[in-house]
Amino acid sequence: MLMQFISPMTMMNFFRQSEGTWFIQRHVQHFDLVADESGESNLIVNIVEKTDPRVKTACEEQGIDPALAMGGASFIWQDNLDERQPNPDYAAVLIDIPDDEKGLTGKLIRDRGYVEKIPVISRYWFGKDGILTIDTEYDNNQGQERCWFINGDFRVRVGTVRTVNGINLVSYCSERRCVSQERLEQMIQRNLARNKE
Repeated sequence: MLMQFISPMTMMNFFRQSEGTWFIQRHVQHFDLVADESGESNLIVNIVEKTDPRVKTACEEQGIDPALAMGGASFIWQDNLDERQPNPDYAAVLIDIPDDEKGLTGKLIRDRGYVEKIPVISRYWFGKDGILTIDTEYDNNQGQERCWFINGDFRVRVGTVRTVNGINLVSYCSERRCVSQERLEQMIQRNLARNKE
């Protein structure tokens, strides 16, 4: 019997559901003369507990009381098939500051933004359908990202970047969870045992 997947409805639950390594296929449409950024990559997500010193640092940089933070997650991007250690220049830490105990809305503090590589505060909210929307105001751009899980191992992310001249970038990503070596070994052993029956 298959269990029905329940979408995470708080940021920390969203981060926990996202923990692990994801294979991303992305398509990026620029409306100006910027090189195509479409391609494949890996995204590595790890939980950041509220006691982690990065939480305190990120909050204090934005003038926010670290006691309001619920924790967060670290994100690091890597070219698919790149066997080197991930480059810290392609990393960010996001800290969750919910508006209330329900956690459906709140602020996300990023130690560096996706569009402009500076510390930034975003607003987030979860819709009744489980779709997470994140709005970010940069110095010269406005970004919006929407993300939702199709099931526990597949999610979709779409984004736009708007300038004073209108939308100049649209992106679409499909993201599949990578199977860990340990989990792969378990699956192989289970199948071998099944063949012996």
